[in-house]
Amino acid sequence: MDADVKTEGDDKKLNNLVAVTVVVFSVFMAVCNIKDNNIGQAMAKAKADAVDSWSEYQASRLKLHVDENGLAQLRLLETAGNFDKALGAKQAADYAADIQKYEARSRETRDKAEGYEKEYDRLNFRDDQFDMSEAFLSIAVAVSAVAALIDSFALLYFSWGSGLLGIFFGVCGFSGLGFRPEWLAQFLGT
Repeated sequence: MDADVKTEGDDKKLNNLVAVTVVVFSVFMAVCNIKDNNIGQAMAKAKADAVDSWSEYQASRLKLHVDENGLAQLRLLETAGNFDKALGAKQAADYAADIQKYEARSRETRDKAEGYEKEYDRLNFRDDQFDMSEAFLSIAVAVSAVAALIDSFALLYFSWGSGLLGIFFGVCGFSGLGFRPEWLAQFLGT
């Protein structure tokens, strides 16, 4: 028998391997997709919380600025001749207390907003890992289907390599490992 001639057993073996490959990679991709969607929801929440915190920070800074201006105007009025010093002192104390309150609130809300932004970045890193996983697994499934169509074990092996990369990135995403090729994230990102 000629070495180039494939038997029905070879075709069945290749088709069986392709079928198992597609199932394993598709199931892993589906599980990763669930986690990736949950991360996407957490990213949206972290971004909304950051925007809310920055808005609160801006409001505190505006109130601080208004009180600082009020205190400056009060100090200016003190230099005028006809001025109730007791009322001025009370108003100055109120402004000073508000200024202190808004300075503290500004620091607090800035720290909170920066924390939400860090959480968003952390989640985005993991989201990128799942995106890379999905890309390599999709390539693996598509190439394995072509391998079955053209009876090519070489393409099946290539699909396994792509699929293993996809599984690796998925495992990194699930376990929080800090591996993400920046060039690939930039290429796949915006």
